[in-house]
Amino acid sequence: QAQLVESGGGLVQAGGSLKLSCVASGAILRVDTMGWYRQAPGKQRELVAVITRAGAPNVADSVKGRFTISRDNARNMMFLQMHQLKPEDTALYYCNADLWLTGTRMSRDYWGQGTQVTVSS
Repeated sequence: QAQLVESGGGLVQAGGSLKLSCVASGAILRVDTMGWYRQAPGKQRELVAVITRAGAPNVADSVKGRFTISRDNARNMMFLQMHQLKPEDTALYYCNADLWLTGTRMSRDYWGQGTQVTVSS
């Protein structure tokens, strides 16, 4: 019915930059709040940043000033621009979105499969 697909991950040296993208596709009526989460090996999944449909961002303290979240409602896309990357940013980054699908009466929470970000020291 709907899916989220992330892209843009990769291997980068410390201090480098990457830009992640997430696109929502399927029988979508509307995309509400979207967010990026990450999970490092042996750790719990944690919030990186979220953004409302109106574009109001909320960024985790650990990445504030280095990461910027944005979205394009016309294309059902979300982005995460990452600068000054550190080895501790290494993780699998997941896209999350609250989707309203056509023919349904309530929104539902969707997750992508994740894109790997690896920062070498």
